[in-house]
Amino acid sequence: ATARTDREAPIAFDVRGRRRLLSPDAPPSAPVLAVVPVETDFDALEVGMMLPDGDGAGGGGGGGSGGGGGGTATVTPGLYMTASHFVDDFEGWLKGSPEYEIHILGQSGASDSLTSYQCAGEHAATGYSFDQNNNDWTGSVRLFSQTQLNGYRTAHPNQNIRILAIEDDDGACQIRLDGTRFKNFLTVLQQNYGTLTGGKDTTSGLAKTYKRATALQKILRAAYSWLTSQDDLIGNAIEDTVVGEYHAGANWIVRGDNNVTNGWLKLQMR
Repeated sequence: ATARTDREAPIAFDVRGRRRLLSPDAPPSAPVLAVVPVETDFDALEVGMMLPDGDGAGGGGGGGSGGGGGGTATVTPGLYMTASHFVDDFEGWLKGSPEYEIHILGQSGASDSLTSYQCAGEHAATGYSFDQNNNDWTGSVRLFSQTQLNGYRTAHPNQNIRILAIEDDDGACQIRLDGTRFKNFLTVLQQNYGTLTGGKDTTSGLAKTYKRATALQKILRAAYSWLTSQDDLIGNAIEDTVVGEYHAGANWIVRGDNNVTNGWLKLQMR
């Protein structure tokens, strides 16, 4: 069986060569062999990570650190996500588990465009890696360090960041979205919430918080062409007090196309 895009009805052939149209929502009772595009960027250096560790001569141990030291792990200051919930997996059954990613978007140079400054996801860099395979996740993952926040603020005074959630379909930590669709998506959010669809870190007394802030740019610089699968746009995170929607254990709401709630996040400064 094969399908080009998520939620497309897979086309299959039985042992006699007869064409069958399968359900896009659930696999059939009979086992099928799936032929799907690999969700990997073969031009990227990270492809080498698919090879065995070392020279391939033997199996390695786990990735944890050895020893039984009693020290306390140092937490890198910055913006963290400690819980997330999405209303759907945004991935067809033919392609397996979803690959959720959270991107920090900000002004690209001095232009009116947005670019991704940091990705958090299954294949992201150390400290930014988390693997969510169902609708709910809890843990601790860094989205943007304090050093990155300070650097962005210095380079882009009076400009704030956006938090974008996607389900990756082609190339880890590379946003592949149609620019026109993305602009229309943000236009609808702006019509409902003004420019308060971004965020910034602030200090109140001794406490640092991440709060709503204006975000102006609506044009996305993203690598997308008809040759690759387009990522699934889950939504832009907006503080719950702006949306007027609240969920236990969360403080930011993920609004998607047509201003529909597609999830919620717990964000905090550490």
